[in-house]
Amino acid sequence: MAAKQGSLKATITVAMSNYLEAGSIVAGAGGLTLWMEYLNLNDAKLGLLGALSANGFGSAIGAFLGGILVDKFGRKFIYKYDLLVYMLGILLITFSFNFPMLLVGYVVTGIAVGAAIPAAWTYIAEEAPKGERAARVGWGQFAWSIGPAITLFLSVLLAPLGLLGSRIIFAQLFVVALITWIMQQQINESTIWTEEKEKSRKETGKQDVSWKQLFTVQANLKAIVLLVGIYVFWNLVAGVMGYFMPYIYETVGGLSASQANLLQGFLWTLTVAATYFVFIKLGDRVNRKLLYGIGAGMGISAWLVLTFGGMGMFELFTFVVLWGIAAGFGAQAFYGLWAGELFHTRYRAKAQGFIFALARIAVGLISLVVPLMISSLGFQAAGLIMIGFLVIAAVVGLIMAPETRGKSLEEIQEERYGSVEERRRHARN
Repeated sequence: MAAKQGSLKATITVAMSNYLEAGSIVAGAGGLTLWMEYLNLNDAKLGLLGALSANGFGSAIGAFLGGILVDKFGRKFIYKYDLLVYMLGILLITFSFNFPMLLVGYVVTGIAVGAAIPAAWTYIAEEAPKGERAARVGWGQFAWSIGPAITLFLSVLLAPLGLLGSRIIFAQLFVVALITWIMQQQINESTIWTEEKEKSRKETGKQDVSWKQLFTVQANLKAIVLLVGIYVFWNLVAGVMGYFMPYIYETVGGLSASQANLLQGFLWTLTVAATYFVFIKLGDRVNRKLLYGIGAGMGISAWLVLTFGGMGMFELFTFVVLWGIAAGFGAQAFYGLWAGELFHTRYRAKAQGFIFALARIAVGLISLVVPLMISSLGFQAAGLIMIGFLVIAAVVGLIMAPETRGKSLEEIQEERYGSVEERRRHARN
């Protein structure tokens, strides 16, 4: 029963990993043109930074490894070391004076933030009371959103300092990471994980599950199809936005760096508000498929306006309002919720690590070509591709979304995986 009564303080402490990940992505995006000018970066190097960073392959590697470690050694295990690696990467970026140093900093930071994500979503879901799971997961989304908002507004405030301002923004992430690391040493291990690990040891003589089970158990396959469908495709769009949107505002829309960062900061502020007032407040009370559908529809509408309406201030403002609100209760929030609910405890973190890694690999691949795609094909063609990704995520979610409100993780497991005897049989195979 203790696992159902995890404190909100522990939830927020763990959720700070999301703040640091999103903050590191947007810190790089906010000062992208400054780094381009300082280091004379071409489109290829620009794409490489995005591809190997916390927005792409770097976090994919971290998430894959983190999912394995978190299921094997515990949810708390990752918090002993992860932010120490993160702080090393942030320091490398802060004091970079050439492209290799900057790139290594991005890769190290990316691996660290990726490793923490499966642990964060898993821990939050397992420690949440069954009637407040969406609300607790929502705090993870809240932290994810407030990090970019603060980072972008700092970018505007520190714009007169040029590249020094960008270095200061990374330095504040180091300070927040240090404080968060100290706080994370004080949280307790997930009780659900501890109990499941002991059960597995007694029933099968072993504590770990194979990758084969993750992809052969029917309940796992259904959850993977749903989560890949909604998160990987939605994240292709969100990942491009998170890293390249200020760049798009400047190069396509003709805005200054400060205007671009201010606009994105406003977008993320709307996401923070929508996360709190919609997902946290309503996620445990309102039909989740309805909420998901509204958010998906708003996101598609936002990109239709941006793609076909031009880059005037009215169109940009409309886009920011629609997307900013939708993102507060969109695919990422529901991914965090459903990824924690739909997998058995013995698969939960490993499955999340795999799916998150897949999403980040996809973003890494598209990041390699985004600047070239915009300059050669034009923004409208790129926008149509983004709309296609969002439509796929919307359709998959509306068809496959489960209704799990008010159920404990044990009740959901019983429904999806069958009786205890059936689960034992799966564990032996």
